[in-house]
Amino acid sequence: MKFNLDANDLKSKARAGTIITDHGKIETPIFMPVGTVASVKGVHQRELKNDINPDIILGNTYHLYLRPQTDILEQAGGLHKFMNWDRNILTDSGGYQVYSLSANRKIKEEGVKFKSHIDGSYHVFTPENVMEIQRIIGADIIMAFDECTPYPCDYNYAKRSMHMTHRWLDRCISHLEKTPLKYNYNQAFFPIVQGSTYKDLRQQSAEYIANANAFGNAIGGLSVGEPAEEMYAMTEVVCNVLPEEKPRYLMGVGTPINILENIALGIDMFDCVMPTRNARNGMLFTAHGTININNKKWKDDFSPIDDMAITFVDTDYSKAYLRHLFSVNELLAKQIASIHNLGFYLWLVREARKHIIEGDFLSWKEMMVKQMDKRL
Repeated sequence: MKFNLDANDLKSKARAGTIITDHGKIETPIFMPVGTVASVKGVHQRELKNDINPDIILGNTYHLYLRPQTDILEQAGGLHKFMNWDRNILTDSGGYQVYSLSANRKIKEEGVKFKSHIDGSYHVFTPENVMEIQRIIGADIIMAFDECTPYPCDYNYAKRSMHMTHRWLDRCISHLEKTPLKYNYNQAFFPIVQGSTYKDLRQQSAEYIANANAFGNAIGGLSVGEPAEEMYAMTEVVCNVLPEEKPRYLMGVGTPINILENIALGIDMFDCVMPTRNARNGMLFTAHGTININNKKWKDDFSPIDDMAITFVDTDYSKAYLRHLFSVNELLAKQIASIHNLGFYLWLVREARKHIIEGDFLSWKEMMVKQMDKRL
């Protein structure tokens, strides 16, 4: 597995790269559609491949562990075969889901005991068994087990949590060294930087994570309610420490504007449920701003959903038609909107890559941020 830097923007810290895995190449910057339970919600794999065409998607360790469960995935030969996906997959560690279950979990040095949101049964995640679960799922890129701190977060709690995340990282690495691969391809391991919104903690954590000398590095604990400016400030601190020759993944981010601003700070990889979740509620992202397709103003607008959409996904439906589908609660409405939003996100990061290589990323980014920061 390799990461090659293909180009650096001269006026920002943006970069274009290529990750090579046993399931193919990933051109960065990249947005990874979220396939929480072995499916990108509302989108057929055929549409995912042919229309949206991502190099990589994301699966969720917590959800896959609960359903369909690891024994089913192992019998299937891993997640790729189970969901009929022959490209790259990244799995998160379950740390964020544990964070979101704050009323139903207990965190100790050994690991986390939590109650299933499905049936109330109790389970335990440790660094060791989370590595084992991700071995069985068989993703190409796997994450260290961490604690995702909330926002706002007390400094002393954030510091204790960060150090525990570091100790958990050491246990993850130790277990991986003793655990053989399940399938006939390699897995790349990413540790996760924590430290809440405290500059000194983020710097310490980034240094610890960099010293682990893993294939790539991730930044967690952001996009959890903090103002965007704090997110950017913490990302900048961390990117100044993490090695340039390794890919950087900002977990759970974000809006199209968040993505462009963080690309400018040196981030290579992103994921977020926003494009599909917002699509199901009728919010569409375009290069000219956001559209609430439920608004009455679109009732007799027969223009395309986005005049640029045909360049990134073959859904040339009109605004009036899509609004009609939402108004009658037709399932196709959510499908069309989801494909559109995912197509737009992938178009956006690919355009960013193109402008990084061509040398005019910063001016293009500033123009796009102004355009997209509108409600149409």
